[in-house]
Amino acid sequence: MKRLLLILTLLASPLWAVQPDEVLDDPALEARARELSQGLRCLVCRNESIDESNASLARDLRLLLRERLVAGDSDEEAVDFIVGRYGEYVLLNPRATGANWLLWGAGPLMLLLAGGLGLVYLRGRAGGKAATEAPLNAEEEARLRDILNR
Repeated sequence: MKRLLLILTLLASPLWAVQPDEVLDDPALEARARELSQGLRCLVCRNESIDESNASLARDLRLLLRERLVAGDSDEEAVDFIVGRYGEYVLLNPRATGANWLLWGAGPLMLLLAGGLGLVYLRGRAGGKAATEAPLNAEEEARLRDILNR
């Protein structure tokens, strides 16, 4: 029973995707690479960073990032190189520049617009005239008495 519990615990623990052959010799460069790879999206796994993903494309991106850092690129240059190659979708936290301002502002803008439209609708209903019922004419009253007397 204890062995089964141990095996299940080991299977449930998170696996690190970075392979030992990818780790850089310089601890400072490796720390920078790990920090940068936390902010880059795996294009296969969608909302998983390349640091956590086991996909082969994520491995290629990790190696490319480390290659750029070893070549002497700054953090920003290395990330810009990858963004230039794969597009801004590769960033887990997109930059709020250019057309992205529209995307960042669309949610709150739509919420305000929906709230305003709802308020106008509710005020229009509250101020409207109540439907009045017309009284029955003589023929309708006779028909109603006939139905009720049956």
